[in-house]
Amino acid sequence: MNRRLRMAVLASAAALAVAIAAPAFAQETFKLGIVTFLSGPAADSFGVPARNGGQFVIDQLNKGAAPSPYEKVGFGGMKIEPVIIDENGGATKQVQELRNLYQRDNVDAVLGYIGSGDCLAVAPIAEELKKFLILMDCGTPRIFEESKYNYVFRTAAHATMDNVGLIRYMKAKNVKMETLSAINQDYAWGQDSRTDFVAAAGQLYPNAKLATDLLPKFGAGQYGTEISALVSAGSDVVYSSLWGGDLQSFILQASPRGLPKRSQLVFSAADHVLPPLGDKMPDGTIIGARGAYGLMSKKSPLNDWLFKGYEAANGVYPVQAAYRMTQAILGLKAAVEKAMAKNGGKKPSTDELVAAMTGLEWPSPGGLIQMKLADGHQAIQPIAFGRTKYNPDAKRVDLVDIEYFDAECVNPPAGVKSLDWIKGGMQGAKCK
Repeated sequence: MNRRLRMAVLASAAALAVAIAAPAFAQETFKLGIVTFLSGPAADSFGVPARNGGQFVIDQLNKGAAPSPYEKVGFGGMKIEPVIIDENGGATKQVQELRNLYQRDNVDAVLGYIGSGDCLAVAPIAEELKKFLILMDCGTPRIFEESKYNYVFRTAAHATMDNVGLIRYMKAKNVKMETLSAINQDYAWGQDSRTDFVAAAGQLYPNAKLATDLLPKFGAGQYGTEISALVSAGSDVVYSSLWGGDLQSFILQASPRGLPKRSQLVFSAADHVLPPLGDKMPDGTIIGARGAYGLMSKKSPLNDWLFKGYEAANGVYPVQAAYRMTQAILGLKAAVEKAMAKNGGKKPSTDELVAAMTGLEWPSPGGLIQMKLADGHQAIQPIAFGRTKYNPDAKRVDLVDIEYFDAECVNPPAGVKSLDWIKGGMQGAKCK
């Protein structure tokens, strides 16, 4: 009787141990906060494609279905558990949402942010909390040029690349620019983009004169007064870093008034509006995609995986936001697995993640990403530009006359502020 009792007790203890251990093993996940625009004027052409790109990549990684070198399941065998937050609502709201992700949702890292104002607001909070933060987009160079961070990284190049690359493309294609007009949003992204473009123009087009220089507010939507001023100026080139719903509205309002026929339109970051605009996008517009992305991406196994898989899942090809989200997630995966290789396969601590991400390099669908600036916290990458040409057979806008620029041709060297580098003649640039 005593023997049977002892056996029953041992069996119960073993069952209890299994019951405790099984959930603990099943719960070994990597909880990832993801922030992107799910509502508002930036959602349709930018925020939602970013989310869709993130969902595709995370699903693929969790299945172990991504190509080499990302074939390992999840992050080092840990399933990725996303917590997705809407970026709409302004910087004050995003600061509180970031705190909630870390302190209420207990995420292991946060990845996201499209708006430059939001990035400038949340970066100091992550640093204060000593929590890992990846900025996947937000173009202003000011984030790392005005502050130093230990826990904050940006896995994509900033806007200096877009504007230096655009000027280099125009010069390579012999675009005439004796006079220039500009329209940009009146906040960090628009102001910094405009400053870099004008400064770069001063180097390669030293005789160009700035005529009309406009800074409407973000989300203005109506541009009748601005378009009148641009048409009246009649400049050789009209430059803009408008994006999202603002850019769509501007193009739809400017085309009927003849602005694209009067001036050469050059847009630093416009590929994401091509699918929704279709034949409303004027032919011959010079555009960038903030990288070698989408229709300007180069063929590779990684790019085929993203381009074809995203298109099959969403019925439209991926644009810059999906690419930038993808390269951020893949960079985080590379950092997690690098840290795990050093700590014996355990889930890395925040400080171990920081050490692994600093100065990291990894392949992405848009080319090699290198954390070369800001003491290894800011990425550089290659970029491409082209001209729009509507394809009636495919019923989409194609990009033609594409040129590619290496990362070190269009990004400043380490330790040099972007504007200083441009005004100093872009010394040290390595261009083919």
